[in-house]
Amino acid sequence: MSLIKWRKPNELFPAFNSMVNDFFRDDDFFDSRFRKMSAPAVNVMETDEAFKLEVAAPGMKKEDFKVEVDNGYLIISSETKSEKEETEENYTRREFSFSSFKRSFWLPEGIKEDKIKATYKDGMLYVNLPKTEVKKVETKKTISIS
Repeated sequence: MSLIKWRKPNELFPAFNSMVNDFFRDDDFFDSRFRKMSAPAVNVMETDEAFKLEVAAPGMKKEDFKVEVDNGYLIISSETKSEKEETEENYTRREFSFSSFKRSFWLPEGIKEDKIKATYKDGMLYVNLPKTEVKKVETKKTISIS
């Protein structure tokens, strides 16, 4: 048995419309599904020399991507548009599509931002983020107790 919250206490049964709204009210229900469908999957790997990103984007061209560094973030975005028109004797059919995505990744300390490279091959965008040696400053300090 499940409980359904009624919108109006004077109604004997909840309206079908309110039950549908309650079901789809969960913002995460749509956000998680549409986000997964519109943004490509990204694998992030770390080696001693670099971080490596693999972005699955089959059917795209390297010209479709924009990769930039802005205020400590790596931003990968794409925007594609296509239009197809068929004209026959009695009809015209026009199809068009638009797709876009934007993914941003915080860059950890020690990334050589000027040496970041990206390549696209066989439906995969590869981004290489080389590391620099981060010198850890170790300080020892005695705190006096008052």
